[in-house]
Amino acid sequence: MRAPSSGDDTLAPLIVAGAARPRDQRDLMERPFFSLAKSRRAAPIRYQAGDVEVWVQGLPEFGMATIWDADVLIWAGSQIVEAADLGRATSRRLRFLPYQLLTAIGRATGATEYRLLKAALRRLQSTVVATTLRNGEHWRRHQFSWINEWTEIVGPGGRTAGLEIVLPDWFYRGVLDRSLVLSIDPAYFQLTGGIERWLYRVARKHAGRQLAGWRFDVAHLHAKSGSLARRSDFALDLRRLVARQSLPGYRLLMEREGKRELLRILPSRVTLDLPAAVDGLVTSGARPLVISGVPASGDQAQDPQLTLWPNAENGPRNSDSNLESNLEGPPRRPGR
Repeated sequence: MRAPSSGDDTLAPLIVAGAARPRDQRDLMERPFFSLAKSRRAAPIRYQAGDVEVWVQGLPEFGMATIWDADVLIWAGSQIVEAADLGRATSRRLRFLPYQLLTAIGRATGATEYRLLKAALRRLQSTVVATTLRNGEHWRRHQFSWINEWTEIVGPGGRTAGLEIVLPDWFYRGVLDRSLVLSIDPAYFQLTGGIERWLYRVARKHAGRQLAGWRFDVAHLHAKSGSLARRSDFALDLRRLVARQSLPGYRLLMEREGKRELLRILPSRVTLDLPAAVDGLVTSGARPLVISGVPASGDQAQDPQLTLWPNAENGPRNSDSNLESNLEGPPRRPGR
């Protein structure tokens, strides 16, 4: 029995046929579109940088969509790009078997995994986003949810036999524009911390394959992340990531310029002659001295949820970085 749909039945579905190389949408890779916490977040996100605004609100019943829920969007966008590359017709409506998604993310196919997937779909649908991104020279705000609607097809015995999701036009147009799509390392989906995942996406967009890497003011990164952690705790989480060096394909370094603390991101193949070793775990300098309260990340408190793909090679290099979205740019060379 198929549940009734309130959507446009004339929108022909893209039927998922196989695996696709993971690709991410550049607009989502650094701005605070998702909660970085695995606990339910009710507080809205409000972010502004220049003429770019992002506002995100989740329903209290379900909470805001998380950066783990965003794996579903990465998977869907990757399927659309793959279909376009193969010359197939694309659509905002995707039809697939839960088995396809769950096996692709290395999960079992039992009732618990289906329940977690449907919970992610509920959060994605109930989260409201308003942004001025990609709205041309005339300022206007575009409002949407990450999933317009989703339909569950129930087979004999009440088992889920299939799913359909309808993506918003704003997201769909973003993945069809190949200048706004970047390949990502499949190892991204093994990252367990919210800040860790978000920082990888920032690194992939800005540092990319550039030998000079990119450098960010820590206070600026904190504002861009939308994290509810205090700035001092956020900085402490960054130092832990520097100590662990867990971002696939990148190296992290902490630097100082006067009273400013900076995070430097480099492709991992780059070798530097550094004047001194970087202390991976130090105090933040805030008074009074406290800890963030969790073992690995100020936004991590449970086990990982959705992941998507087995390990594979990274794709082509990224496009030029968005000047709006960082303060520092490539690290300065001595004497310049």
